[in-house]
Amino acid sequence: MNFDFTTMLERHGKDALAVDGLRDNNRERNFAFSPSKPTNGKEAIPLWVADMNFATSPAIPEAIIERAKHPAYGYYATPDAWYDAILSWHERRNHVRFDRSWIGYENGVLGGLMSAVRSLEAPGSRILVNSPTYIGFTNALTGGGYRLVTSELQKDSDGIFRMDLADMEEKLQKYHIHTAICCSPHNPTGRVWERQELEDMMALYRKYDVTVLCDEIWSDLILPGYTHTPLLSLGEDARNRTIAFYAPSKTYNLAGLIGSYHVIPNPALRDRVYRESMRTGYNHQCVLSMHALIAAYGKTSEAWLEELKTVLNANVDFAMEETKKHLPGVSISRPQGTYMLWEDAGEYLRDHNLTLGDLVQKGWDAGVDWQSGEAFHGKTHIRLNLALPTAKLQEAYQRMETEVF
Repeated sequence: MNFDFTTMLERHGKDALAVDGLRDNNRERNFAFSPSKPTNGKEAIPLWVADMNFATSPAIPEAIIERAKHPAYGYYATPDAWYDAILSWHERRNHVRFDRSWIGYENGVLGGLMSAVRSLEAPGSRILVNSPTYIGFTNALTGGGYRLVTSELQKDSDGIFRMDLADMEEKLQKYHIHTAICCSPHNPTGRVWERQELEDMMALYRKYDVTVLCDEIWSDLILPGYTHTPLLSLGEDARNRTIAFYAPSKTYNLAGLIGSYHVIPNPALRDRVYRESMRTGYNHQCVLSMHALIAAYGKTSEAWLEELKTVLNANVDFAMEETKKHLPGVSISRPQGTYMLWEDAGEYLRDHNLTLGDLVQKGWDAGVDWQSGEAFHGKTHIRLNLALPTAKLQEAYQRMETEVF
């Protein structure tokens, strides 16, 4: 390999939530979902918050440093290179062409999603989401005064999560819903939707005149054997009722830089979202994150990404095998994308008369810093981050086997 995916990145003292955000009774504030510190004297292994324990593509800090050398950081105009990088990336990676006018900056996918929702729906309106549900959707929408209507994903005979279109239709009718969220690939299950599934979903939304807010932030992290289908590639009607959101942040570990973008072909929807997002004057990107995106969507970073996906796929293989062999009562549907694992410990909990909270705490005590799935609507589930060196993942599973399960 040309890049280092075997060294555990030292993140302590670098403001990293994953390691510096653990609960400490001596601190006045702690992140609500952060693990507590281990009780076994070992160093915690960060498996919870969805960022990577790898150094990013070297082209990205090089681009940031090069721009930072110029000692003026005043107001600026977004260069053509930013738009060109986005257009080229999606054409190369997903074989879909966008028009430059469809692209607009967002401070974050959740911020963009909320601007879109506010432009479409009054507070108190119901929004359809699939369950399990990304916690960010839940917090942002309920915090904004909207009501979530969930449709549970169902496992087929092969253990693959599928949308329940009949249930979705029933809820669209019952609650007169006209706005829905699609997470593609799906977080937290890691499901990469097949083209036919998305076409069937969009036919349903066409029938009930539903506008779709599609979060495709994980769409670069598709594991071997699967293909991402952009919702905007499904024809004219899909383009006209879709507001899509993207960012390089999951792909390249850039969440702390802040910077996302929307793609909205429909001019009426685009104008409504733009007016809403600009109304408060907050939605302007940082000049350094702009150059980070340009470098992220370049050829050097693309080579880094391909090596990363090989490492992630190997980590998924390892986690699946170890779970099957050594974690009794735990089942997993193999993720097809992302770097998150969605483990169902329901059988183990029942067999040992434990709550999910009990199991999560046992992991934290052993320094296995995973995340409870409860806030994602998974009452017996654990969410696990596999984006770390394989040797460290092996250590985490050894602790699970000997100290937790």
